[in-house]
Amino acid sequence: MPQHTAVDRYFRISERGSTLVREVRGGFATFFTMAYILVLNPIILGGTEDKFGQQLSGPALVTSTALVAAVMTAIMGLGGNLPLAIAAGLGLNAVVAFQLAPLMSWPDAMGVVVLEGIVICVLVVTGLREAVMHAIPQQLKQAISVGIGLFIAFIGFIDAGFVTRIPGETGSVPVQLGANGQLSGWPVLVFCLGVLLTMSLMARRVRGAILISIVTMTVVAIVINEIADIAPLAWGLTVPSVPTDVIAAPDFQLVGAFSLFGAFEQVGIVTLVLLIFTLVLSDFFDTMGTIVGVSNEAGLLDDKGDVPNLGRVLLIDGAAASVGGMASASSNTSYIESAAGVGEGARTGLASVVTGALFGLALFLTPLATVVPAQAAAPALVAVGFLLMTQVRHIEWERYEIGIPAFLTIAVMPFTYSITNGIGAGFLAYVVIKTVLGRARDVHWLLWAVSALFAVYFAIDPLEELLGI
Repeated sequence: MPQHTAVDRYFRISERGSTLVREVRGGFATFFTMAYILVLNPIILGGTEDKFGQQLSGPALVTSTALVAAVMTAIMGLGGNLPLAIAAGLGLNAVVAFQLAPLMSWPDAMGVVVLEGIVICVLVVTGLREAVMHAIPQQLKQAISVGIGLFIAFIGFIDAGFVTRIPGETGSVPVQLGANGQLSGWPVLVFCLGVLLTMSLMARRVRGAILISIVTMTVVAIVINEIADIAPLAWGLTVPSVPTDVIAAPDFQLVGAFSLFGAFEQVGIVTLVLLIFTLVLSDFFDTMGTIVGVSNEAGLLDDKGDVPNLGRVLLIDGAAASVGGMASASSNTSYIESAAGVGEGARTGLASVVTGALFGLALFLTPLATVVPAQAAAPALVAVGFLLMTQVRHIEWERYEIGIPAFLTIAVMPFTYSITNGIGAGFLAYVVIKTVLGRARDVHWLLWAVSALFAVYFAIDPLEELLGI
C-alpha cells in the first residue's frame, strides 16, 4: 500500500511493517478462529433459567452476541489501533449464567454486567486498575483461570450428557458417567467424537480447530438424527436438523433488556458487591494478559514493554463489558484468539475492523448457529478448559503459602459449581496462611478488604441468625 494513502496513515500500516492484504487476511483468520462464540454463548446463556424460570431466546442471543462483537471489535480497531477482537467472554458468561441468573431475573443479571463494565472503566480512568492488579499475587490470578477452566469443562461434560446428576439417591456419589452409569445414545457419541476431533486438531495446531469441530460434528449430528430413531429430548434444547433458511433478519428483542439496579432488590448488598467483584476480577486479568500477549506477539510493545494506546484500549475493553450487558450478550472482552490474526501478519486495528465487519455479516446467519446441538458445541468447552488449565504449570506448588490457596481456588470452583466460591476460598486461605506465617504485612490492603467481604459472604446465614435479621 502506498505510504500516502489515508488508510495507511490512519492505521500506520506501513510504519508497522504490514500491508493491506496482511491486515485483511489477519482479520479473516481471527474471525474464523473465534466465531465459535456465536454458538457457545447462546448455549451457555440460553440453557439456564433465571430465578423465575425464564430462559433467553436462542436466536436473539445469537443476534446480541454478533452485534456487540461487531460493534466493539470495530471500535477497538478504529480507536485502539490494535489487532484485538472483542466478544462475549467464556468464563464471564458462565458467571452470569450460573451465578447471577439463579439469584435474580435475566434483566437484573445483565444490569450487574453493565455495572461491572462501569467499575472497570472507573478503575481505568482513575489508575486503580494497576493497583488492584498488584494487590493479587500473580499465581492466584493464574489459579483463578485454571479453576474457571475446570468449571467450564465440567459444564461441557454435563451439557452433553457425558456426566449426569444422580437423582433421588442419598449417600451416593453426586454425579455419574452417562445417564445410568454408562455411556449410551447417539448424542453422547457425537460429543465423544467431537472431543477427540477438537483435541486432535488442536494437537496438530490447526487454526480454527474449535470452529471446524463444531461445524463438522453439527453435520454429523444432523445426519445421525435423520437416519436414526432418536427422541428429540435426547438432544436437549436444540435438535439438529437441516435449516429451512440460511439467512434471516436479526432478532433484537434482547437489546436493551436490562435493569441497572434491579439486582439490589433480589440479593443483599454484600452478595451483589462480591458478584460484581467476581466479574471484574475475571475480566480484569484475562484482558491484561490478552492485550499484552497479543501485542507482544505482534512486536508492538515499546522499549519499556508497554502496549501502545494502553489507556484507550483498556477503556474500550471496559466499555465492551457494559455494552455486552446492555444487549444481554454477557460481558464482552478481548480475545486471545486475536493471535491467529497476528500469526497471519496483522499488526494494526484494520484487521479488527475486518473482523468486526464479518461479525456484522453473521447477524444475518442466525439459522445456521441455532441448529448446533449442545453435543456438537460442548467439546469446545472442554477444549477451552484445557487451554485455561495449562496455566497450572506457573504455580509454585512447593510453596504452601501459595500452593494451598491456589488449590482451593481451583478445586472449589467446579466442586461447588461456583466461580465466586472458588475465588473467595483462595483469597481467605491466602490471607490466613500469610498471617499464620507472620507475614500479614505482605498482604495488600485491598486483598484484606476483599477477603473480609468474602468472610461475610460465607458466613452470611449464621450472621443473619445472630443479628436476628
